[in-house]
Amino acid sequence: MRPYILAESNWKDLKHTNIDLAILPWGATEAHNYHLPYGTDNFEAESIAAEAGRLAYESGAHIMVLPTVPFGVNTGQSDIFLDMNLNPSTQLAIVNDIAEVLHRQKVRKLLILNSHGGNDFKTILRELGLKFPDMFFSSCNWFKALDKTQYFEHEGDHADEMETSLILHLQPDLVLPLEEAGLGEERKSLVEGIREGWAWSERKWSRVTRDTGIGNPKKASKEKGEKYFKDITKKVSKLFIELAELNQYDPYE
Repeated sequence: MRPYILAESNWKDLKHTNIDLAILPWGATEAHNYHLPYGTDNFEAESIAAEAGRLAYESGAHIMVLPTVPFGVNTGQSDIFLDMNLNPSTQLAIVNDIAEVLHRQKVRKLLILNSHGGNDFKTILRELGLKFPDMFFSSCNWFKALDKTQYFEHEGDHADEMETSLILHLQPDLVLPLEEAGLGEERKSLVEGIREGWAWSERKWSRVTRDTGIGNPKKASKEKGEKYFKDITKKVSKLFIELAELNQYDPYE
């Protein structure tokens, strides 16, 4: 039993436990090119949360990692077979119910560890912050925490070299040979502002990519994934520790 993982904990131990920070990993179930499993985001979220949780727990942080939510916002992928979608309004309802439980149990801090680019929890947490003013809500995108160019040769943001390397490290039995992977070529928007990143429109996935990937995975390796995993979990664990120690009523310098 890992005492910082709720799914593995028991009532005998939990009823005497003090928790400063609850961590909710959130993924998605969707196609990841031809070679990666639909559960890629969930495997990443659960593994990163668990290892970062271990490091934080062993440093003395009072944390609890909740079970991973396996479905995310995939409104732009409605025609990709069995890509599962939760609307943002559904996510709000889920986080609201979890926040009510934590608030009732006097756990006053919640971090959503996001593993899917289609999820965006800022507006949800703004709304819940008004409803639960004595709670501290935060979210993070672990995949933005490190400079990927220091680890990988090809850029991308979905089933790319980074994700393929991670899953080769975490779940190698679920990865098809890389010669079966598509190249992850992306069609760019005709709108300059969207291409530059300061304007936004949802990508219609089947029009943007032929193989559902964005980013060439061909240079991926288990060794790259292992190194990246070690560094990303170390950095995420620091976030866990800082949030657990934070005074939510006075969180500024």
